[in-house]
Amino acid sequence: MKLTIIGCTGSFPGPGSPASCYLVTAFDGTRDWKILLDLGSGALGVLQRYTDLKDIDGIMISHLHPDHCMDLCGLHVAIRWDPDGWGRERMLVHGPEDTAERIETAYSLPDGDTMAKDYDFQVWKSLKPVNIGPFTITPYPVRHPIKEAYALRVEAHEPGPDGELLTSVLTYSGDTDSCDGLVEAARGADMFLCEAAFEEGRDDHIDGVHLTGKRAGEMAAAAGAERMLLTHIPVWTDINKVVEEAKETYSGGIAVAVSGVTYGVYSGSLKEDKDPALFKGDRGTDYLKTRTGSMPTIKYEKIRKFPLLKRKK
Repeated sequence: MKLTIIGCTGSFPGPGSPASCYLVTAFDGTRDWKILLDLGSGALGVLQRYTDLKDIDGIMISHLHPDHCMDLCGLHVAIRWDPDGWGRERMLVHGPEDTAERIETAYSLPDGDTMAKDYDFQVWKSLKPVNIGPFTITPYPVRHPIKEAYALRVEAHEPGPDGELLTSVLTYSGDTDSCDGLVEAARGADMFLCEAAFEEGRDDHIDGVHLTGKRAGEMAAAAGAERMLLTHIPVWTDINKVVEEAKETYSGGIAVAVSGVTYGVYSGSLKEDKDPALFKGDRGTDYLKTRTGSMPTIKYEKIRKFPLLKRKK
């Protein structure tokens, strides 16, 4: 499974990144499948650097604050008004119960019009998994000041180099404060994409809105997540401070999400069964799985050094 950071700035777009949007790709043995985790303010433009919009198989909305869903308005235009036609089925969108109404109201459609022409809106049912190609996505209720907010556990089931089925797990926190649901969503995850919008000493008195780096680390440790990628950091929050806070409470690999960077998300079985030297590399080196031909083969490519990222032995 591959995770590409489209947007990772908290609460509103920043100078170096749109708001929340994450492109996740997995291979089912025949083709790559692509889903989005959120489509927040400013993300639609950057997204097109990394994929054709028509290649997206579904959009998973964690909650209905604008920095997580508002570019569904722009995508509606791309779907309905392409002069060459959309040429494929409606875009699948899983989200909270009010998703369709929220986006239609924001766009101010004419009376009698509906975005159901463009989107296949599906409503999350708490803890009920949904299957899209090689993905299984399960929504876990979390704590955030809105009617519905979910952390999303994404499991990708992909054929390995010897034909075995490998499962890798990515958990996305959405927006949340500390809660049992977040821990369960991240239980044993290969990568925990976790928000850290608040700072200790400045915001830790605020309950039920966002995590600090310290709280994010506590959640990752309680869940036994292997690696944590901190995200949703607003322009007024010190990235170095939230990382240092997280290191106080979590001993696994820690990095900060950067727009435009792709990370490999590997199953424990892949790492345990293959040559460990392939996963060590230089300190902080990440790897991607790539495939050639009709049958999956795997090779490893150094793609980015991140000094704060450490891989478990």
